[in-house]
Amino acid sequence: MKRFAPSLCLAFLLAAGPALAETRCGWIQNPTPGNWWLTDAQGEWTIGTQGGAQAEGMDLLPDFTAGEWVVTNGSSYGYGCACLEVTTEHGNGQTITAIMDVDQLPLKRCTADSALSPPNN
Repeated sequence: MKRFAPSLCLAFLLAAGPALAETRCGWIQNPTPGNWWLTDAQGEWTIGTQGGAQAEGMDLLPDFTAGEWVVTNGSSYGYGCACLEVTTEHGNGQTITAIMDVDQLPLKRCTADSALSPPNN
């Protein structure tokens, strides 16, 4: 039985490196406190759940109500259109694990994208 040298194992681990950032664009939804997700052409991505896990970088989410935002609950909860630079995990569902950048977009950008389903209200 052949054994791998420790230095070779370390090289494999280092080659894997950190998760790569990807840009995902679609409907960003915040229907109630602490609940956030993004729906793009590949499906629904959980960003955070009330009382549960929250993606790193949640503080980078802007005040979406200052732009084009549809209020569906209370005075500020609802949905808008955005592109997020994120890292993701595909294990148990699709999860955004970290947010590096956010760009809010006009609602018409998502409305015109035939690959996107309308947001849940």
